[in-house]
Amino acid sequence: MTLNIRPASAADAALILRFITDLAIYDDAEHEVKTDVAGIQASLFGPDSNAHALICEYDGQPIGYAVYFFNYSTWLGKHGLYLEDLYVSPEKRGMGAGKALLRHLAQLAVAKGCGRFEWIVLDWNQPAIEFYQSFGARPQDESTIYRLTGQALLDFAQG
Repeated sequence: MTLNIRPASAADAALILRFITDLAIYDDAEHEVKTDVAGIQASLFGPDSNAHALICEYDGQPIGYAVYFFNYSTWLGKHGLYLEDLYVSPEKRGMGAGKALLRHLAQLAVAKGCGRFEWIVLDWNQPAIEFYQSFGARPQDESTIYRLTGQALLDFAQG
């Protein structure tokens, strides 16, 4: 019984969409998923993509994924690694897959000289909060995330 983490490919787009949908259902936000397989292929694997995905397999079967990209800190003068999504199928949780994905990303961040490895956790997700804190991650409460999306984004962009 072995865990394997591999880079995702365009052939994984339907699998990634399934995991995205499963994560959205867990977050009680399935209605927020607006993409499809073609959208995943274009946004993660297209020529202009700056996002990347990993697939975690257990005995050759996909059980989870992570999506990440590199950002930049002007204060550090270094890039950072930002984790957009982390998901492990509920029946496979507790066997180390989530931690293995995070460790893989931490190793990648260190190898790339990143100054930070960051992600967002929903404030109600106590199991995730406890999991992240168990290996030293700490919440940042000095800022609040703001978002423009949908019509508000279009309206603001148009002036």
